[in-house]
Amino acid sequence: MDHEYQRIGNQISTVSARDLGASPGPVGLWLTIREALAGSHDRDYTEGPIGRAILLLAVPMVLELALESVFAVVDMFFVSRLGADAIATVGLTESLLTIVYAVASGLAVGATAIVARRVGEGDREGAARAGVQAIALGVLVAVPLGLIGGWLAGPLLALMGATPDVLAHSSYAAVVLGCNGVVLTLFLVNAVFRGAGDAAIAMRVLWIANAVNLILDPCLIFGLGPFPRLGVTGAAVATTTGRAVGVLVQLYILASGKGRVAVRREHLRLDPAVLARMVRLSGGAVVQSLIATSSWVGLIRILASFGSDALAGYTIAIRVVVFALLPSWGLANAAATLVGQNLGADRPERAEASVWRACFYNLLFLGGVGLLFVLLADTVVSGFTSDPGVAPVAVQGLRIIAGGFVFYAYGFVLTQAFNGAGDTLTPTAINIACFWLFEIPLAYLLAQRVGLGSSGVFWAVAIAFSSVAVVSGILFRRGAWKLKRV
Repeated sequence: MDHEYQRIGNQISTVSARDLGASPGPVGLWLTIREALAGSHDRDYTEGPIGRAILLLAVPMVLELALESVFAVVDMFFVSRLGADAIATVGLTESLLTIVYAVASGLAVGATAIVARRVGEGDREGAARAGVQAIALGVLVAVPLGLIGGWLAGPLLALMGATPDVLAHSSYAAVVLGCNGVVLTLFLVNAVFRGAGDAAIAMRVLWIANAVNLILDPCLIFGLGPFPRLGVTGAAVATTTGRAVGVLVQLYILASGKGRVAVRREHLRLDPAVLARMVRLSGGAVVQSLIATSSWVGLIRILASFGSDALAGYTIAIRVVVFALLPSWGLANAAATLVGQNLGADRPERAEASVWRACFYNLLFLGGVGLLFVLLADTVVSGFTSDPGVAPVAVQGLRIIAGGFVFYAYGFVLTQAFNGAGDTLTPTAINIACFWLFEIPLAYLLAQRVGLGSSGVFWAVAIAFSSVAVVSGILFRRGAWKLKRV
């Protein structure tokens, strides 16, 4: 695999003007970025320079996912002013919400793969039907999850090791978990947009949702002006409201036909064949995501034994890491869209070349961010807390996890490439091996048996994610994913 990385690196070590745009140097790059942000409904991503296609999709996807992570960062920024127990409440709730994110991400994989394949085939009607089935499936899943999460918020926090002071803020968890439907719908409709190649629309939806959250957060947490002082619960209400506004905007765009996928009245019915295909793909992807995200629940359960300071430090470090990694997922999602559309257009070699190119771009991005985090961890963490018990844990965790960013760059893109091709079984098997069978036992061993404490958990995260990259690279080169039918 090292030979393959070297070969690809030599091929794309410089980005030519022809690959990025008609104009040379920075001008061509700027024109590409401007087009990416503006969006284009007539762009064919199965033709033309691969580097340009990646950037046209990845730039808005990177911003979209960065904006998704802004919800968590903004909440943490304001909530951190309320003390360690408030931070720990958010951290424990987020560890439970990862189950919802896992379901949403899994359903999104099926939506993106099918919509991208239909668009690549030139079947826009099929893409619209797939989008409707994805949303319907999300609603069916959201109702039971919301009832369980909202009703059992307190017991779930207690199960995660919450102290009585943390349980006093359980209304935060009740709102966030009970209203998970807005999270699922937001993820799914944006997945439809991404699969169709309308990444700029998905990005704009998140701009609107985040603007609402940013305005409401301080108002509802601290009771500014006419707003009630809700404390930690105010952050939950603000975030949920922001996402709900984003969903309304999404549905308007689908119904108005302003994107590549236009949902009309005749599409608003269950299509058993498409729904069955969606369930098959999304079911495998949900299991895949649950395996990966449930490992975070296991890790935070191990950390809970070290007290609120360790939990708060872990929460801050992970929030910062997620802020860096979610934009990286933008490049991975761009690769998934290109794989789906190019396989639909019967161009498997272009699909593969797109993946390796995206890996290299991701390496440049994450490598730089990882270096900054290692060198400036103290400065970054100081923006969130100065608590002498919390800050050292957060700094240590940020440095250890960021040290493996160069490996994560390849792992993220390769696993999403499998998903984009409709091969959800391979990344599921990788996740089982690397997270359940390796990461959690390793974290327990290093933290409890070896005596490394919270740092043992951070080391386990870095090692496990690096192993995903290695295994994914070996399996991707075998090429079985090219034969998948969606």
